[in-house]
Amino acid sequence: MLRGGLSLGRQALGRRAGLFQSPKRTFAALTDLKKLPQPGDKLHGFTVQRAKKVPELQLAAVELKHDTTGANYIHVARDDTNNVFAIGFKTNPNDDTGVPHILEHTTLCGSEKYPVRDPFFKMLNRSLSNYMNAFTSGDHTTYPFATTNRVDFNNLMDVYLDATLKPLLQESDFKQEGWRIGPENPTDPLSPLLFKGVVYNEMKGQMSDSSYLYYIRFQDHIFPDLHNSGGDPQKITDLTLEQLRKFHKDHYNPSNAKIFTYGDAPIEEHLTRLNERLAGFGQSPMDTDLRLPITLDESKMITVEGPIDPLTDKDAQHKTSVSWIMNDISDVDETFALRIMSNYLLDGYGSPLYQGLIDEKLGSDFTPNTGFDTSAKKSIFSVGLQNVRKEDVRTVQEKISIILEDVCKRGFNEKKIDGILHQLELGLKHKTATFGMSLMQGLTPAWFNGVDPFDSLSWESTVNKFKERYAEGGYLEGLLKKYLLGTHTLTFTMVPEKGYSHSLATEEKERLHREIEKAGGEAARESLVKQELELLEIQEAARDMDLSCLPTVKVSDIPREMEAKPLQHGKIGDVPVQWREAPTNGLTYFRAVNPLEDLPEDLRMYLPLFTDAILRLGTAKKSMEQLEDEIKLKTGGIKAGTHISTNHSNLEITEEGLVFSGYCLDKNVPDMLELLRTVLLETNFYAISKLRTLVQGIASGFVNSLAESGHSFARTFAAAHLTPGARSAEVMGGMTQVRLISNLASKEIYNDTLDILRQIGKFAARQNGLRIAITCGTESVSDNEKAVKKFIDALPIAETPIRDSPLFDFEAPTKALFPLPYQVSYTGMCVKTVPYTHQDGAALQMLSQLLTHKHLHHEIREKGGAYGGGAFHRGAGGIFGFYSYRDPNVANTLKVMEEAGQWAMQKQWAERDLEEAKLSVFQGVDAPQSVSEEGMVYFLDRITDEMRQVRRQQLLDVSIADIRNVAQKYLVDQVAAGQTAVAVLGEPKDVVDDSWNIFPLSLDPQAQPDMSQFEKVTL
Repeated sequence: MLRGGLSLGRQALGRRAGLFQSPKRTFAALTDLKKLPQPGDKLHGFTVQRAKKVPELQLAAVELKHDTTGANYIHVARDDTNNVFAIGFKTNPNDDTGVPHILEHTTLCGSEKYPVRDPFFKMLNRSLSNYMNAFTSGDHTTYPFATTNRVDFNNLMDVYLDATLKPLLQESDFKQEGWRIGPENPTDPLSPLLFKGVVYNEMKGQMSDSSYLYYIRFQDHIFPDLHNSGGDPQKITDLTLEQLRKFHKDHYNPSNAKIFTYGDAPIEEHLTRLNERLAGFGQSPMDTDLRLPITLDESKMITVEGPIDPLTDKDAQHKTSVSWIMNDISDVDETFALRIMSNYLLDGYGSPLYQGLIDEKLGSDFTPNTGFDTSAKKSIFSVGLQNVRKEDVRTVQEKISIILEDVCKRGFNEKKIDGILHQLELGLKHKTATFGMSLMQGLTPAWFNGVDPFDSLSWESTVNKFKERYAEGGYLEGLLKKYLLGTHTLTFTMVPEKGYSHSLATEEKERLHREIEKAGGEAARESLVKQELELLEIQEAARDMDLSCLPTVKVSDIPREMEAKPLQHGKIGDVPVQWREAPTNGLTYFRAVNPLEDLPEDLRMYLPLFTDAILRLGTAKKSMEQLEDEIKLKTGGIKAGTHISTNHSNLEITEEGLVFSGYCLDKNVPDMLELLRTVLLETNFYAISKLRTLVQGIASGFVNSLAESGHSFARTFAAAHLTPGARSAEVMGGMTQVRLISNLASKEIYNDTLDILRQIGKFAARQNGLRIAITCGTESVSDNEKAVKKFIDALPIAETPIRDSPLFDFEAPTKALFPLPYQVSYTGMCVKTVPYTHQDGAALQMLSQLLTHKHLHHEIREKGGAYGGGAFHRGAGGIFGFYSYRDPNVANTLKVMEEAGQWAMQKQWAERDLEEAKLSVFQGVDAPQSVSEEGMVYFLDRITDEMRQVRRQQLLDVSIADIRNVAQKYLVDQVAAGQTAVAVLGEPKDVVDDSWNIFPLSLDPQAQPDMSQFEKVTL
């Protein structure tokens, strides 16, 4: 959907043994085709179609077909204990009712073998999986999971297969997950009748986001045959339970399925279990309809209306793009070449389209449809800008053509192409803990659209073919001419309409009235209220439902001893260096922290902007385009971010600063460190024009961030007054940062900002206080030590300015509202707890899981209609909190949060409840780690393996008495004492009164509050 990245922007910077594991097999044994099933073999109801070894990915793949149903199955054998399973179905939607999306939800609400309410959510805390999900794509739906535990793998596979192939699809599930009409307050029969439903409210939130809406409306016009699989709220209420069940019957059968497994588990184990599940089905019709975009016999121009973005310039609210219909993606080689071409044209600050459009101030960022989209049978290439002034819309469209013609005339720069290919090479070498899941997600869309998955796996062959054709000359230029020059296009523009949000509300009100009339008018109120109460009874009964039919692993399966990763510590000069020697496939990973103590507030707030600026502004001698080319040629990326770490034993002590990182081939370490030194010490902080472009882009990005992660911003702000660390997180990454950047973007006065960035640049990289971590193979330690010494010697010794005025005061912002034009809201509530080493921390972590799975999910999601809600405990930060996501009922949610402690005290907890909470916690504690992350807990937070081992044992030993103790001490008592803080992002509605502190968000200079408002956040 969106363009891929070689991005250089801002980023915040143990395996366990499975049960009954077979003896360790080597990579060669696992992927030896002679030891895998052979083509023509018949095994457990399957026939092997073919097999292929892919040395560059260190894997072998086997394709099979189920004899009875024709189900397609691919197994990827690889020396990786993090085994993956996925089953997917072709689910072309024929309307915008969101039937594939609602079906995805309701299939997970109970099945024939597991007739309990929401077995999917129940399995979240009966498993040691590190990934469980289900997602609806444009034309297919996929249900994947990953786990390192073999018993867990088999349990989850059985639950997933039964859920998808034999769901109950009950009316109550449809009404809960899809849509219904019910009273706003079920206990008040006279309260207003509303549309309710988890998916309905989720999509109301999505359609309130102008970027998402732009993309969906674009898809409506370029792909009218492929309807909105997520669902349009205006159409969701047309869907009936009978239509849902028919869609399942037509699409969710093995004949229409594609099954994927990955990892070191023997394929024979999978085949036996799969056949047991599939054997009861016969051959059914397959959905073979590979839907195509429109045919552009002539160029077309479409204009639609959309909402206004509150965080962007009110005079620059247009979004416009130009799109081309491209190739058939089954031609894997040409698709790869077109992806390279797209990357060249779009990726990075030095790309032609970024420089020619965004650097020229025609817009703040690319539109969400920009890039090379290969998610359907025919690919689509789009280029567009958002935050465009009305008078510039036509200019943008014309400029895109001019830029493409100029690229063709000048030819593709060989150095840039080499940089792109180098990134691909590093991508193969950089082994992540989630490789199997990434592989599945990469294969699935193409597999469902007629691409041979074995062709997709033939990475080296595809790259070599590209290199050969590119070496002949004119290859990319020819593709550019073939598809982008002189061809028909679709130009799609969204214009701002001030009354858009109001019109949505009016439409919903009128539609609600029509539906109520169809049900019998006001006379139907009694039956609708009764229906709501009956649903509540079903939801309440599910709390104490017998779950013995569901499989589970046990806490006794979790080792009491953690798997430690040995670290070495030394010094290069006066700089402490942590070494982690491990197999890295020829790569070196570098990270450095520069702590900055007691910085003045006006400098601290600008640290995030500084980390963006050094990778955007360039130097006096080199443009960012030149630096970016070198970074791509020599590294896998260089990153900079802010560093915040609360002391493990004292919440009042926080380390703040900057963190820098990068990775590269061992031979390129000196070049990588020289590039890092260059951007740290030589950035040109006089480039006003480039800073303006950067700030406008960040402000535009915040619009998407708030719509996608509003709950994170809410809980970050709510926690801000509780500890110094939480306060720093808010100032440098929360709503404070959003308001700072939007203020800069509106006023466009950057001289003072550049002066602040220059001040930070004097001490951002310095020898004194610096600490470094290196992860590499043993063979590279000596050379890396020399390169790091040279890097350190080039850094200055510098002191930081000392604060001479108090910090902004976050005293008791007990109720904060950030009004946003969303139809649903995001909520956060927080209290202060204890540092990492405190004995209560483990019980608090368990309490957060118990409340999430046993209480908040029922109250906020199932009964309240929010898309999500739960509790969390930041073990290393001393914050316990609650959140809701895309929530239509904030008043109810806040009441549930306030009373959660009392509920936990009154609940008669069973040992099984605690067992499940421990399993849920250890999904994260023992999640597989990439080699680049090993040792980082100590390096960044100074939490030792000894501390982690103590915490591990405390987690395993938490008792019910411990749960009650922390619920009373940290929730009940603090709520009673008024020591909580709440933040809400969204519409004010009737929950907000005079006791709330309101923070307007706007890029209108006349409406934008002065930044001095941050200096005192009180009521």
